[in-house]
Amino acid sequence: MEHFVVSARKYRPQTFKDVVGQSAITNTLLNAIENNHLAQALLFTGPRGVGKTTCARILAKMINSEGNENSEEDYAFNIFELDAASNNSVDDIRNLTDQVRIPPQVGKYKVYIIDEVHMLSQAAFNAFLKTLEEPPKHCIFILATTEKHKIIPTILSRCQIFDFKRITVKDAKEYLKYIAEEQGVNAEDDALHIIAQKADGAMRDALSIFDRVVSFSGKDLTRQAVTENLNVLDYETYFESTDLILDNKIPELLLQFNKTLAKGFDGHHYIAGLASHFRDLLVCKNPATIELLEVGEDTKKKYENQATKSSQQFLIQAINLANDCDLKYRSSKNQRLLVELTLMQLASITFDGEKKKNSRRYIIPPSYFRKKGITPIPVKKPVEASSKNETQKVNPELKQFVEPPKPKIVLEKGIASAKKRTSGLSLKSIRAKKEHEIKQLDVVVDEENLPKEPFTQEELTNHWNLFVNEIEAKGQFNLASILSIDKPKLAEDGVTVKLTFPNATNKVEVERQSYDLMSYLRKSLNNYDINLDITVDEVMEKKYAYTPIEKYEKLKEKNPNIELLRKAFDLDV
Repeated sequence: MEHFVVSARKYRPQTFKDVVGQSAITNTLLNAIENNHLAQALLFTGPRGVGKTTCARILAKMINSEGNENSEEDYAFNIFELDAASNNSVDDIRNLTDQVRIPPQVGKYKVYIIDEVHMLSQAAFNAFLKTLEEPPKHCIFILATTEKHKIIPTILSRCQIFDFKRITVKDAKEYLKYIAEEQGVNAEDDALHIIAQKADGAMRDALSIFDRVVSFSGKDLTRQAVTENLNVLDYETYFESTDLILDNKIPELLLQFNKTLAKGFDGHHYIAGLASHFRDLLVCKNPATIELLEVGEDTKKKYENQATKSSQQFLIQAINLANDCDLKYRSSKNQRLLVELTLMQLASITFDGEKKKNSRRYIIPPSYFRKKGITPIPVKKPVEASSKNETQKVNPELKQFVEPPKPKIVLEKGIASAKKRTSGLSLKSIRAKKEHEIKQLDVVVDEENLPKEPFTQEELTNHWNLFVNEIEAKGQFNLASILSIDKPKLAEDGVTVKLTFPNATNKVEVERQSYDLMSYLRKSLNNYDINLDITVDEVMEKKYAYTPIEKYEKLKEKNPNIELLRKAFDLDV
């Protein structure tokens, strides 16, 4: 059995020209070597599988070969690789610094590649600082890491930093296509595109997935085989879902979602992919943004065709609904119901607009009349009768009676009529009623000839008590209780009624109801000069508010034996 070498090792780049998707960095390193402008401490940082260690090895080889990439001389003994994940102690760094002093036997430089440098301990970093800042002329350090933020700033300041970017889907697909041709594999463009997307910018992951799928499907690599092996939802699922949503087919949409779950896919993965699908459709609506669509040529045509069926307003609303479901999925206790509800809402976006458009003017839908063979007639506003003496008039076109004009109600002089009918249950109607009563009082009564008959204190008290009994019978117990606290006193001017209350709350309550009170007294006593004067007596208020000690003293005055009881049981007040 022949030994199998994985594609990630077999097709590892040997020159900078073979490195995929990092042209900016490789060109910079080539120019630095040609112009003898290479720093002695380099830091390669970026995601996994994008070519950091590969570029470090190529650079180490080119340094000693005077920039000649095709040199057959082997300078491997001048390249030292250290895995900082397993050699992260101070002793390992000390051994490294001891080796640095020895110059190379062949070639000009000794290159030290330290991989996963962020795994070094704090003490190891500190031990490495001096050597990294002032290395010998024959030494170059290349540090590689995926987590730059874990490296202390004193190390970062001593290095020339190169940030490796994620490999784009397009570049990864083109490289996979080259490898497939090298291995004699017939691969569909969409199949390679799905592998590149699944790799998420890592070329090493893309090659590993490629090997796995080729082992599954053999020399014919199809989109269906890739989606089945990788357990990913392909584009066809989302194209079918979108067609069902646009056609308002809720039952079929729910059945399709159930089949998706039966295949082992997660509802969260489905709804997130559907949101991305709507985003891709929105991108296809404008030719200027169609380049943002990272799919194969055949799939791009399908996106363009479906984008013509959906409006921009629908896509924006659909993205909002799907994204909202995506955010709520983790915290939901019934996740399947959440996704199904979102799908029903998506399928109802276009349904509501089309169905409601033609049925606004009819109480019963027009479809009901069409089934019965009846043509619905829109309701028209009745025309008023022109003659004043007519009581009824028949419109021959509408076949219905037209009501005669309503007679105008003539009010008495001085009384204003309400222009707008208001509800008796609203605050606005109560306020309008009060204002109307005040206007009636101000207009109907002649202010110059108001009755001003004198009255006595006894008459005032009698009518006051009658008013209290009247409001108590109506259920206004709170106001009746407040008005009974103090007896009204007639002042020396014969028209001012004085009241004294223990607190300001009672005063505010009486002033709020003073209109009914003063109207009653003025009419009963036949004197419209009567006015109300309310004061608050703080001393009087103290009579009603006792502290615990005052209460105890009051009880002790009534029964001195309470003091003996307190002392006998050692009680506190």
